[in-house]
Amino acid sequence: MRIHTGENPFTSQQCGVSFTQKGILNRDMKIHTGEKPYSCPQCGKCFDQHGNLKVHMRSHTGEKLYKCLQCGKSFDQHGNFKIHMKIHTGESLFTCQQCGVSFRKKWILKRHMRIHTGEKLYTCHECGKSFDQNENFKIHMRIHIGENPLACQQCGVSFRKKWILIRHMRIHTGEKPYTCLQCGKSFNQHGNLKLHMSIHTGERPFTCQQCGKSFKRKGNLKYHMRIHTGENPFTSQQCGVSFTQKGILNRDMKIHTGEKPYSCPQCGKGFHQHRNLKLHMKVHTVERPFTCQQCGKCFKRKGNLNYHMTVHTGESHFTCQHCGLSFTQIGSLNRHMRNHTGEKPYSCSQCGKSFDQHGNFKIHMKIHTGENPFTCQQCGKSFNRKGNLKYHMRIHTREKTYTCHQCGKSFDQNEKLKVHMRIHTGERPFPCKQCGKRFKRKGNLNYHMSVHTGVNSSTTSVE
Repeated sequence: MRIHTGENPFTSQQCGVSFTQKGILNRDMKIHTGEKPYSCPQCGKCFDQHGNLKVHMRSHTGEKLYKCLQCGKSFDQHGNFKIHMKIHTGESLFTCQQCGVSFRKKWILKRHMRIHTGEKLYTCHECGKSFDQNENFKIHMRIHIGENPLACQQCGVSFRKKWILIRHMRIHTGEKPYTCLQCGKSFNQHGNLKLHMSIHTGERPFTCQQCGKSFKRKGNLKYHMRIHTGENPFTSQQCGVSFTQKGILNRDMKIHTGEKPYSCPQCGKGFHQHRNLKLHMKVHTVERPFTCQQCGKCFKRKGNLNYHMTVHTGESHFTCQHCGLSFTQIGSLNRHMRNHTGEKPYSCSQCGKSFDQHGNFKIHMKIHTGENPFTCQQCGKSFNRKGNLKYHMRIHTREKTYTCHQCGKSFDQNEKLKVHMRIHTGERPFPCKQCGKRFKRKGNLNYHMSVHTGVNSSTTSVE
């Protein structure tokens, strides 16, 4: 009779929702208290209702009591069987009066109506967040109690939501159910397919209102906006440098800790970042997938191709307001600006020395760690810079790539060529501050200074 009278005498003290039966109120109270008195004897999963435990047990037994006589499909729950039958009958009894969408169940219509009314019945008593669906509320509560009930049977990682577990399982199975109809490339997540499609459509729906630059992802636009606002919310506790993205901070932390979790399976070299390992693997495969359509030059990275294209276009977007120099990349402009400001944001926590570029800071840190990751395969000598290894290799190859255009003499290093060119130009860039005498090399000036200081040098130098 309460259906006809609308009477709901049992009201929850937690959320204020009223019910027609005391048993329904008791079940609701278990949601708020988190009580789950019914445990599965096989996997230990707990339930707030005995009926739910009975249904769950069928997942272990494989029992499917309800069979469709029309198509032979079986179901472990009567509710799912009833919903399935409406596929054959075409029945959709419950229609939304506001938008016209029809549903096979009344409770689904009731839940749908909350979209129009904005009603959110389920409120978290810990953080105050509200939800329109009980399932979403239950999933949210797992954040506070730390519950991750859905465990991967292969690697043991646990998840709060079933769909995240399903997506995770594709890592183990290699399943890629989302295929691009244009090029045939497959993906394990629908979101990745959507992003990939923008390559074919050229769509960049997220536009910066300040400079007009467009992005494929909302997150990329968010990071880009920090260029305009100057916001750097992630600060390193080691060196005090702030970053726009948490991922960049994490990478910075690996520099300080020396952690290199990504190792090359072929040569054993370690890397801070997975993408650097991927790029390194191309050394072994000689893969250069990014080709310039104008000159045919190939590159390992897309960013390098983009940078190379400015050679053909002459494009320089970013101009220094102090001296007028233009740059193709904003990062290059930011680094250049430190010449004017004198800013050195990268400080060594061990000796206090500061640097204006992160690359120089990384190289410096190898002095303290003793790391020399670049090894000569012929003599075994190691170096802390790749460039130094390249110079060293010319000892073995006898390669002299730098040639003087005036006399034809060749050198294995550019610095040696520059010093040699002073013979032709007469340039003497190193003056003595005491007597004004000038020298072609800094070493010669240092030797000359012993004349003034009275320090005898055993080193013989030619002016």
